[in-house]
Amino acid sequence: MSEVTILSLGGSIIVPDEVDGPFIKRFRDALLAYLEEDDKRKIIMVTGGGAPARKYQLAYREIVEEPSSSDQDWIGIAATHLNGTLLKSVFTGYCTDDLVTDPTAELTFTGRILVAAGWKPGFSTDNDAVVLAERFKADRVINLSNIAKVYSDDPKLNPEAVPLDHIGWKGFREMVGDEWIPGKNVPFDPIAAKRGSELGLEVITAEGRNIENMIAILNKESYEGTSIGPEA
Repeated sequence: MSEVTILSLGGSIIVPDEVDGPFIKRFRDALLAYLEEDDKRKIIMVTGGGAPARKYQLAYREIVEEPSSSDQDWIGIAATHLNGTLLKSVFTGYCTDDLVTDPTAELTFTGRILVAAGWKPGFSTDNDAVVLAERFKADRVINLSNIAKVYSDDPKLNPEAVPLDHIGWKGFREMVGDEWIPGKNVPFDPIAAKRGSELGLEVITAEGRNIENMIAILNKESYEGTSIGPEA
């Protein structure tokens, strides 16, 4: 039986401002080496929008007097499709199925890697990752972004905020709330958090550009990051 792991990739590590080709190459090489160690391993990666999403959403808000949340989401979704198409292309040979743009649709997973992108307004691609985790019976989502750890509070506003190794779903949801705002900068989307908590899923949040740390998480070794999940 295959072992499916879900990677939720923040767009900020793919396109922090411009496309980071050297990082993507290192990421690809490390992930392929991980897959080659065991032919039962499979990866589903879900891509965020990154700088293109932020820039286009900002332009929209500057032009339109009353910008809608739905239109902002669709702009962000288009950016995730661009990033997803890039990743699908660099993993040619390992990713043999179409880019997933609806995690609830009929899917095939014939390769070693499946790439997914944005689905519809109302949440981020974190929620798509949770839907795919449920569908493919994965017990955890590895959430890689520009945030190394979840803090007890916003460290920009509270100098006494401390980084956490673990936080339960109840405490995490109290921190991020239940409302999705397009472009909202939180460690994990509130809508995805609600669904993840209902499933009893574990989400590991870590700095996505630290590739050695990512491999440690994949191998279930000691890592730097925050585990979000059932109460400790």
